[in-house]
Amino acid sequence: MERLEKLIDKIASMDLMRSEEMTFVQLIIPFESARRAITYLGELGLLQFRDLNADRSPFQRTFVNQVKRCAEMSRKLRFLKDQITKAGLLSFATPDLEPHVELEDLERQLQEHEHELIEMNSNGEKLRQTYNELLEFKTVLQKAGGFLASGNDHRVAPELELSESVYSNKTYSEKASLLEQEMTPGPSNQSGLRFISGIICSSKVLRFERMLFRATRGNMFFNQAPADVEIMDPLTTETVEKTVFVVFFSGEQARTKILKISEAFGANCYPVPDDLTKQRQITGEVSSRLSELEATLDAGIRHRNKALSSIGYNLTQWTNMVQREKAVYDTLNMLNFDVTKHCLVGEGWCPIFATSQIQEALRRATFDSSSQVGIIFHEMDAVDSPPTYFRTNRFTNAYQEIVDAYGVARYQEANPAVYSVVTFPFLFAVMFGDWGHGICLLIGALVLLAQESKLSGKKLGSFMELLFGGRYVILLMSLFSIYCGLLYNEFFSVPFHIFGGSAYRCRDTSCSDAHTVGLVKFQDEPYPFGVDPSWRGSRSELPFLNSLKMKMSILLGIAQMNLGLVLSFFNARFFSSSLDIRYQFVPQIIFLNSLFGYLSLLIIIKWCTGSQADLYHVMIYMFLSPTDDLGENQLFWGQRPLQIALLLLALIAVPWMLFPKPFILRRLHTERFQGRTYGMLGTSEMDIDAEPDSAREHHEEFNFSEVFVHQMIHSIEFVLGAVSNTASYLRLWALSLAHSELSTVFYEKVLLLAWGYDNLVIRLIGLAVFAFATAFILLMMETLSAFLHALRLHWVEFQGKFYFGDGYKFKPFSFALISEDED
Repeated sequence: MERLEKLIDKIASMDLMRSEEMTFVQLIIPFESARRAITYLGELGLLQFRDLNADRSPFQRTFVNQVKRCAEMSRKLRFLKDQITKAGLLSFATPDLEPHVELEDLERQLQEHEHELIEMNSNGEKLRQTYNELLEFKTVLQKAGGFLASGNDHRVAPELELSESVYSNKTYSEKASLLEQEMTPGPSNQSGLRFISGIICSSKVLRFERMLFRATRGNMFFNQAPADVEIMDPLTTETVEKTVFVVFFSGEQARTKILKISEAFGANCYPVPDDLTKQRQITGEVSSRLSELEATLDAGIRHRNKALSSIGYNLTQWTNMVQREKAVYDTLNMLNFDVTKHCLVGEGWCPIFATSQIQEALRRATFDSSSQVGIIFHEMDAVDSPPTYFRTNRFTNAYQEIVDAYGVARYQEANPAVYSVVTFPFLFAVMFGDWGHGICLLIGALVLLAQESKLSGKKLGSFMELLFGGRYVILLMSLFSIYCGLLYNEFFSVPFHIFGGSAYRCRDTSCSDAHTVGLVKFQDEPYPFGVDPSWRGSRSELPFLNSLKMKMSILLGIAQMNLGLVLSFFNARFFSSSLDIRYQFVPQIIFLNSLFGYLSLLIIIKWCTGSQADLYHVMIYMFLSPTDDLGENQLFWGQRPLQIALLLLALIAVPWMLFPKPFILRRLHTERFQGRTYGMLGTSEMDIDAEPDSAREHHEEFNFSEVFVHQMIHSIEFVLGAVSNTASYLRLWALSLAHSELSTVFYEKVLLLAWGYDNLVIRLIGLAVFAFATAFILLMMETLSAFLHALRLHWVEFQGKFYFGDGYKFKPFSFALISEDED
């Protein structure tokens, strides 16, 4: 045992194997250098602060006013960004870094820019509103004038020559048409017919007309025509289709109702003179004013875009500056302000390797702020568990995220991501094995890697971001899929003689009876690598591949579960927990390998010897009749006594896991706190509790029943899980078989079937269906399915043997992380 420990100590430590060693530190910062010190620490990004003011609300903290100012500046920057986006000025060249701008100067500039833009927007909206009104007036003049002119065209020549006295005649007034009376020049009396013209949104015309008809009891005439121009709403900047209307009515009461209804429906009413000459004159004046307003609006838009462009060049720099300042003051609010000593006290976690860098940053902050008092940095003992921090790169980050999705590692426990780098893509490939499909995945991964520099700085969609983040995972999955595909000898389900000739051949040249009678072995040397391609289409193809893949799944599952148990040993050894080694690791490794490790041994011996023994019969009767003679199912000498010994070891391992550990823990607890009930004079539980940083061990109640029940649940879970987890690995066989059979169906029943027709159109259709099925079913759905099953095997079957996953991530104060969160 000592030699083994010495050998383990000689093994070089890995960055990813265990999380970085952390230390709890305290900072005492003079007030004049606090802001600069936190800024330098944010640039370094290696210190996680603890909130010492958690019991205070955000409005009761020291730097609340500065945080409010930064929040207000962030609002103004968002307003400026929205204005730039609405103006369509989206792309700006990266400007040269300008000299540092003070926060007060930036606040003043943002105030000026916001005020200027608000004033320009207000003036623009007023001009646009005036322009829209004139445009509507012009449209109403044209359309309503057309209605009135058409009424004049219906008059006969004698009527056009009648004088005003004739129109005022009561007899004629009773017989004249409504349009003729409205077109009558000169003043009309209160009982005469009049009209109101205006413009309304086209979507409201039907409801508007119906309401007018009901309000006037049908005593009106409604005429409408679509406007030739679209009016732009100054608030939403969207064009609106409108319709010109003319309502003919009689009486002042009807006029009042029509005006109120028009106002309620948002219709704009404009006066149209009866005289055609006046109409033309007003139309000309309106057109000239419209041209002047167009020029004014264009000049205003150019001036506004120029101002926005000048803002846009510095917007990113200003935004980053405000984000940094707000983050600095938010962090300062987490520190405790000592009024008497005029300093700030902060606590937090940092990696041990970063202490020298942090101290250098603090010395630089003291020098740059011209402070006469230096910043005190010292390490402290902490009661809380440290955070977990792994240093990852672009390649290992995706695998670490897969593990963290299950749970963040406990501080310094073994990290499954180290082994998942290989085991995860390999188990995926066992289910997905086809080197044709693997090449397609490889092409996709290489495309993502080729675009890495271009896509890394862009904001992608959720699906594309997921693919890009896992580009190295996809790369390894494709490479292992090619390897397993060569092992299965499947290229889009088609076998190839890549590594030499086959050891089998058909009974005749036509191979017509290969599926019914079988093949003939004509040489002793097997196929050099992978599955012999002659098995394809033979009578024994499915039984052979089923047996091969099922046994291979069991071997891979037992190997990975044993790896998980070995990692539990390394965890227990690292944390100096001899109880976990003696009463957890040892019985678990004995139980698992006494049953399923023995099954794996039988599989390997059967493959090596070519025996016809029935392993189902061996394993079943190992429990039912362990002393019976094995007969033809015996694979090696001494198998029966070995089975009896292994069965006894498995039975002994169960109480070995269950009983000793709870009783030993109770004895150790009793010995540790024996006599502790008699404390020193002048001390009490209240005194101890009043010292939160005290290094004294508090007496905790030991609940033996809770510990025993927890150990019993853990033992039962492992015993049952050894069976269920082994069976769970059979999903490798099931999904591999399903993938192979789906590929075969699409190849034989779609592509070959279409190729059997001597018709180019049918062949092209068959090729298109085959490509669609391959891309969307085999390369997308099957990839997702195999990925999720591999994820399940790692999270439950592998990590469940050793991984607690109840830690919390190291989240340092870093400007880089703040920028990523904002993006």
